[in-house]
Amino acid sequence: MEPLEEYHSPFDFEQGVNSSYLYLSPTYSDTPPSSPAVRFRGFQEQPDSVAEMGEDAVTSVGPSPLPPIMTEEERQELQEELAKVEDEIQTLSQVLAAKERQLADIKRKLGITPLNELKQNISKTWQDVTASTAYRRTSETLSQASLKATAAFSNMGSAISKKFEDVSLQSIQHSASMPAIR
Repeated sequence: MEPLEEYHSPFDFEQGVNSSYLYLSPTYSDTPPSSPAVRFRGFQEQPDSVAEMGEDAVTSVGPSPLPPIMTEEERQELQEELAKVEDEIQTLSQVLAAKERQLADIKRKLGITPLNELKQNISKTWQDVTASTAYRRTSETLSQASLKATAAFSNMGSAISKKFEDVSLQSIQHSASMPAIR
């Protein structure tokens, strides 16, 4: 199937963002009136209804005119394929829902509650973290830093104690050398 004409992007990627392209209109239009894309798309009709919140994107777009080169046979084949894919999606959704119910039932029988799952996940995550190389290295580094800090504080405490002893001895010697005033 040949395209009608070559696609030309309405955006100039060399130039950056065209702020005049950001256009909001009260009428139904995907592009502003001055857009280069308008000449390629042709006339756009007003939609019959406004899309509801949560509707499929496919149904909210609305019908598009068929390309003139598509035969009725090709159109029919596409319709059949569309119906087949929709049926497959519906079947897969039903199978998934059944599997989710089965999973919940098995978990219930095993006594696995959401809280137990959360606890298990947290425990497993903690085990993974503590087993990691980064955690071990960080832990070793912090341990070494702690030892060094302890030694530094111990030395500082000893120095302060020695200074207090020196000051105390000096004050005792000074007091002893001074006559008592009565």
